[in-house]
Amino acid sequence: QLELVQSGGGPVQPGGSLRLSCAASGFTLEYYSIGWFRQAPGKEREGVSCISSRGGVTKYSDSVKARFTISRDNARNTVYLQMTSLKSEDTAVYYCAADSLYEGAPRCGLRSLDYDSWGQGVQVTVSS
Repeated sequence: QLELVQSGGGPVQPGGSLRLSCAASGFTLEYYSIGWFRQAPGKEREGVSCISSRGGVTKYSDSVKARFTISRDNARNTVYLQMTSLKSEDTAVYYCAADSLYEGAPRCGLRSLDYDSWGQGVQVTVSS
């Protein structure tokens, strides 16, 4: 498994923006597909976005499409999730995850079982 360190959560007003970061420790993040997931209280974990190794493919759930953007900064060994036009229903703990079993994956998925290494999670609270 790979170590992922997250940052960037917090409170934000509806309509606001936040950027979440997922940094790799001790390995090159670029080689692996990365997913972003979220889990609200009482709900199942939901895949919101993913990016393939080297960034050739990105996917978004319908609930965040056109509002969230996933990207890589290989120089910083970090994947970002830029969230805009935030809504109260975006409130959740957000997790990043890596598929460490498939180096160089040309695709990515939004299922939890596609990933085996997880960040610690950060709380995002959208409220006025």
